[in-house]
Amino acid sequence: MPELPEVETVRRGLAGAMEGALLTGVEQRRGDLRFVFPERFCERLTGATVTALGRRAKYLLAALDTGETLIMHMGMSGSFRIEAAEGKRCEAGDFRNARGKSAGHDHVVFHFAGGTKIVYNDPRRFGFMTLAETAALKAHPLLAALGVEPLGNELNAAYLNAAFLGRRTSVKAALIDQRVIAGLGNIYACEALFRAGLSPRRLAATLARVNGGAGMRLERLVGAVRCVLDEAIAAGGSSLRDYVRADGSLGYFQHRFSVYDRDGESCARDGCAGRVKRIVQSGRSTFHCPACQR
Repeated sequence: MPELPEVETVRRGLAGAMEGALLTGVEQRRGDLRFVFPERFCERLTGATVTALGRRAKYLLAALDTGETLIMHMGMSGSFRIEAAEGKRCEAGDFRNARGKSAGHDHVVFHFAGGTKIVYNDPRRFGFMTLAETAALKAHPLLAALGVEPLGNELNAAYLNAAFLGRRTSVKAALIDQRVIAGLGNIYACEALFRAGLSPRRLAATLARVNGGAGMRLERLVGAVRCVLDEAIAAGGSSLRDYVRADGSLGYFQHRFSVYDRDGESCARDGCAGRVKRIVQSGRSTFHCPACQR
């Protein structure tokens, strides 16, 4: 599933075509994706202008001048394709693992004034779209329980200290809990823990201080999370499985992985003679170096 850097990269790719643009029509080619589309979906969108395209965790949020916001989630295989008025079409490139490119999986087509089209393609149909009242967006069931944004000022060592205090789950599980940090997923949690020198097996509670004063290990972890996400966004994300940017090109952060998907390879840390190991935590693959991550 695309993680925060991939979703943010898609948002930036779509923003130029969507922000300030008038929706002249919407084609809804099936009744549902992961969930049923909201009532009068096409009618409520047609004639609306997209005032801003934002992101919350892994959700794309298109604010409309009608007072509603279009919430979009790409699921495991969803992607957007921009087709310009002059006939130029941004096709998906090659993927690490093959994905469907059939037009039969084009489930929603947004038509904008001037002739530009944005097409949502989703072979597995795990993505979804819905509409919500903009004024009450923070209280929406999809968004209300989300934790802090990892690139915002709210994520700091003191916040993690409070979130980890007394927590008997692994630090890896705590990091990818969307109620703690919104949008941080499996890949970047592995990479951040490596950079911070922390074992993914470590209990989250062992990093917290009862007196509320956050230690250097949490400071390092916060810095590692921010750094790895910033670098991934700058690189355009990671092209794993079904992810592609909105302009059809691939992300390249996967070429910078220190541990993720490098089972058995030498540790990338200078001076470490260890090898990357894959373990399974809560049904998810975790990659780490047992020699230097403690």
